[in-house]
Amino acid sequence: MTPTVTPYRPGQRVGRDGFPQVLHAEWTKFRTVRSWVTGTVVAALMMVLFALLAGASGNQKGAPPVPIGPGGEPVTDSFYFVHRPLAGNGSITVSVSALKSSIPKRPGDLRPGIVPWAKAGLIVKESTRQGTPYAAIMVTGSHGVRMQDGYVNDTAGLPGPVSATSPRRLRLDRSGDVITGYASTDGTNWTKVGTARVSGLGSTAQVGLFVASPQVVGGGGTRGSVSTATFGDLRTQGGWAGGNWTGDQVGAKSPSFAGYPEDGSGSVTRSDARFTVTGAGDIAPAVRDSLPTGGLLRDILTGTFAALIAMIVVGALFITAEYRNTMIRLTLAASPRRSRVLVAKAIVLWAVTFVAGLVGTILATPLGERLARGNGVFIFPVSSSTELRVALGTAALLATASVLALSVGAVFRHSAGAVTTVIVAIVLPYILIAIPFLPASVSKGVATVTPGAAFAVQQTLVPYHQVASNYTPYYGYYPLAPWAGFAVLAGYAVASLAVAAVLLNRRDA
Repeated sequence: MTPTVTPYRPGQRVGRDGFPQVLHAEWTKFRTVRSWVTGTVVAALMMVLFALLAGASGNQKGAPPVPIGPGGEPVTDSFYFVHRPLAGNGSITVSVSALKSSIPKRPGDLRPGIVPWAKAGLIVKESTRQGTPYAAIMVTGSHGVRMQDGYVNDTAGLPGPVSATSPRRLRLDRSGDVITGYASTDGTNWTKVGTARVSGLGSTAQVGLFVASPQVVGGGGTRGSVSTATFGDLRTQGGWAGGNWTGDQVGAKSPSFAGYPEDGSGSVTRSDARFTVTGAGDIAPAVRDSLPTGGLLRDILTGTFAALIAMIVVGALFITAEYRNTMIRLTLAASPRRSRVLVAKAIVLWAVTFVAGLVGTILATPLGERLARGNGVFIFPVSSSTELRVALGTAALLATASVLALSVGAVFRHSAGAVTTVIVAIVLPYILIAIPFLPASVSKGVATVTPGAAFAVQQTLVPYHQVASNYTPYYGYYPLAPWAGFAVLAGYAVASLAVAAVLLNRRDA
């Protein structure tokens, strides 16, 4: 009997067409195309170059120094102070029967107006130097009685405005480093508003009356203001030094900063037991538009804009170039599972762009900051964790934008259309939010629903409810949290990648 011979069939090696092999093939393509590698390197260099230009361009030498608070944060510390020294423990009580404000319409023209965070009350402060520790109890223009300390802490007390028929009585007690604020409507029944532990007051502190009147937001910008308060029934207990009450301007007298009219200052007049005090400025954390010389970390990273355009072009070409020279047929023939090819391209592109963006950001940040500070520009301080988040977020922004360009390129199969579409989707919102006179609602909307929301990863500022300001993207305040903004761009990229995968599987290459 003739034996049966089974024909030899060479076995296919396991994993020959596996995903790691597809991933390696896409990486090999990327690193062997000089223009793609060059574009990626150029994107990183753009980050560094623009950081150097930003640091060198803002010469603010000779500008007044920015006050720094006890926590190392920049602060606004400008007000009129009527004070006496208090040695050791003691208390001070006063009645506030009026708080009226004026807002300049033009130089020399002050008109009555409402300043919601105008402040008048009692304050204990280490000295009259700006940035020193303090605690205060006060009435405000529209937010009732408040107790504030450390420039950033704010506690609400009795509601309602003050008037001659509805005065507020305030009391501030010191016991060592513990400061307690009280408020009353009749001088008999007292409500504790808050307690603060204020380190650094020293054995003798300056205590007394104060008036501050911060900027008003509206009319397309911010304007300084001036407020006047009427105090009466001033009483003290404890270790008060002898002498008269002394009126001093704390901080700047500049009309653009403190809100005074030209060549003006705060003032105090006394008639028997009544004090009339006029002041301007604020005691609060500094915000972007309160510091004309202030800069942000994102200002150093303006090269993100140029790097973004470079990586959008590279991302689109990573797939449209294969359509142009028909290499896509060979790619899909070698790996029939087409969506896997697209995912491999996305992973390679994202990883390469992320590394380039991270290197560029890490190099650009210290170089730009050093140059800016050398030119007298104050850079809002950030923690090391925030600086790391900005670096990682900026790199992730560039990488995800490149993947979005890849996906749109797979849909259009033409580089020009893909690049234009993605630039309009990401770069145009970046330009729009950089327009200072764009309405706040439009600016915030653009920074919420468009891929440009991802620029929130470069946010380093915190808005404060007790400080009136232009909290818009132009000034560095984004409506979304940093990673929430990035998630908007990531959502667009994932959705585009899914659409591209479906179309790649349905149509011929």
